[in-house]
Order: sequence, then structure tokens, then C-alpha cells
Amino acid sequence: MRTVLLTAFEPFDQDVINPSWEAVRLLDGVPLGDEIRIVARQLPCAFATAGVGLNQLLLKHAPDLVIATGLGPGRSDISIERVAININDARIADNLGEQPIDTPVVPDGPAAYFSTLPIKAMVAALRDAGIAASVSQTAGTFVCNQVFYCLQHALAGTGVRSGFIHVPYLSEQLEHGVPRLASMPLAMLVEGLRVAVMTAWHTQADIAQTGGQVS
Repeated sequence: MRTVLLTAFEPFDQDVINPSWEAVRLLDGVPLGDEIRIVARQLPCAFATAGVGLNQLLLKHAPDLVIATGLGPGRSDISIERVAININDARIADNLGEQPIDTPVVPDGPAAYFSTLPIKAMVAALRDAGIAASVSQTAGTFVCNQVFYCLQHALAGTGVRSGFIHVPYLSEQLEHGVPRLASMPLAMLVEGLRVAVMTAWHTQADIAQTGGQVS
């Protein structure tokens, strides 16, 4: 059995749910085809333990493809990340109360790692499915970026492709009185992640399509 590992985070910053986990957990065990399955697991939103937990999952499941996901507060679409940088610079404390500022994710590691996913093909497939998506040029400097960097660092040179996706808040959170400017229904988010995974699995070479931004 070949495995696609999906990770997501526990709630943080006083939210009671994390949209990344609410969507990813519904994909656990979903087959992508003969002898291919999704394994979905939750990571802690804490600098001291997220990378450790990720490495344990990589060792346990020996996945053939890995996509980490996390909440991108304020984002309006499914954002396929391009690059992880070797810096922690937390705007808020994590779930263990830690707030590292200007520390490396991996001491003496490279300044950055690019995603090895077909990020533009994934965006195109999502848009073709009627789901808002874009290439993102920054994964931030909180635990999401840390996990993204740790993932690329751990798999560098192995041939296992990997990357990170940020997701918006859930529309269902709006219904419960949480004021957010941008959101996406849970069913659409789940389908979007399924489409993204399927595209990543079946696409070896990315497409040449604009995904840049004007600063």
C-alpha cells in the first residue's frame, strides 16, 4: 500500500477548531486508486513539538507524498505555498506559550527550501474545479512555516515530493459568531484538498503558468 501523508494543526490563538484539521481528518483513509491511500494526522501548534511529531510520522508511515496544511488567517482561497524559510519569528505565542523571535528552524540549514509539489498545476486544477486557489510566496514565520521547512529538510534528496497548503477559515465558523472576512465552506475545502492531492500525485512536471505577485 502506497501512502499520501496529510498533516494539519490543532486549534490555536483561542480558536476552538482549526479548519485545516477539520478538512484533513475527513480525508483519512480515502483511497486515491488501487493500493494508494491517504493517512491524515494532526500536529501540535507548538515550535518545540511540531517538528518532532512530523518526523515521527515520516518514520512511521514512510509516505510516498507528503502535504502539510495549516490555517492562513485572512486568506480567501486555498494557497499553495512555494517556499519555506529558515526563520522563526512568532507574532503570537504558540500553544505552549513560546514565542521565538529571529531563531533558525534548523541551525546551519539552508536559507530556504522550495516546495517539490507541482504547485501551479495544483492551482490550475483547483480553479478548473471552481475552487478559489493561488500560489503563495510566503508561508509566514509561525509554526506553519516551521513545519514546512522541517518537512522539506527531512525529505531533501529522498525523491519524496512534499509541500505545504494554507487554507482559509470555515464559513461554518461565521455561522457561530466568529467574525472573519474570508472563509470557505467545509465541503468545498475538503474537495479542494482532495483535488490538490490527486493533482500532486498524478503530475510529475509542473506547468508553466503565471503565479507571481507584484509587490
